[in-house]
Amino acid sequence: MTRPKSMKTMKAIRLHAFGGPEVLRHEDAPVPELKPGEVLVRVRAAGINPPDWYLREGYKALPADWRPAVPLPVIPGSDVSGVVEAVAAGVHGFAVGDEVFGMVRFPSYGESAAYAEYVAAPASDLALKPAGIDHVHAAAAPMAALTAWQFLVELGHDHANPLQPHRHRPVPLEGKKVLVNGAAGGVGHLALQLAKWKGAHVVAVASGGQAAFLREMGADAFIDYTQGAPEEAEAARDLDLVLDTLGGATASRFLRTLKRGGALFPVFPLGFSGAEEAAERGVVVSATQVRSNGQQLASLGRLLEAGTLRVAIDSSFALADAQQAHARAARGHIRGKIVLTVG
Repeated sequence: MTRPKSMKTMKAIRLHAFGGPEVLRHEDAPVPELKPGEVLVRVRAAGINPPDWYLREGYKALPADWRPAVPLPVIPGSDVSGVVEAVAAGVHGFAVGDEVFGMVRFPSYGESAAYAEYVAAPASDLALKPAGIDHVHAAAAPMAALTAWQFLVELGHDHANPLQPHRHRPVPLEGKKVLVNGAAGGVGHLALQLAKWKGAHVVAVASGGQAAFLREMGADAFIDYTQGAPEEAEAARDLDLVLDTLGGATASRFLRTLKRGGALFPVFPLGFSGAEEAAERGVVVSATQVRSNGQQLASLGRLLEAGTLRVAIDSSFALADAQQAHARAARGHIRGKIVLTVG
């Protein structure tokens, strides 16, 4: 089934050039046509994630020969929550009127197109929205929650790892001492809760103003990085696992906090330079690329429905105010997630 005949255009955020938040334009765009196996979702909210501003900037943080070609204009965004408007041939498990959420076609480069009134999504990328949470909280969850799940609980796919030669393997968490760096952010506050759910003792690293919030999320110990190097803190000794949601060149500082046989998982592994030290210390360093997975999202949805997992909202903006939302993201120190509301 294609789009209803009455719908030809929709409002969307598009960029016609790469740059800062000012390149995000609220304008008319064609309503997407459905392909077999896809669902047309009337978007109620769209979550904002770092890959959205990487795309907006033209992936300038990547080496030049790694930058994908992105045809312009392009609609950014991958995380949505909304209502099924139409279903194509080959779709099972979803019907018109169902409330759904998901991370659409990720990883892809400019094909997800979630900052819009309508998005065409592979049915396999979606799950039924938990009835107990609203569209704003549901849209905030997919990428951050799936990242935490695939790093910590279950990878869930057999795709070749673009980040390293070996497959990422989560480690058992029950009874283990786990540190989450960047614990107040989107991935961090959900990873903290998943680690607690799995029976870990969790040490949260963030700025001092986040202490009460992270204790509420379940942190057993808290390190204020503004008061000294977190890797030197007493609470960071003899760790079994570090999930560094910031990653990059600074992730290697946590190698000294880990027991022999422990693991360091940098969510952003580019720039990591501690491979030799990790080998000397007997520490496994591993990362993965988060991928869309409706089945895993359904499992996360059950945790959200039960209140075992909670999503914090830093702020929300109307779709037309996407520039302001990206400007908020650029200021940093985000508690939870930023969301666009649609319609």
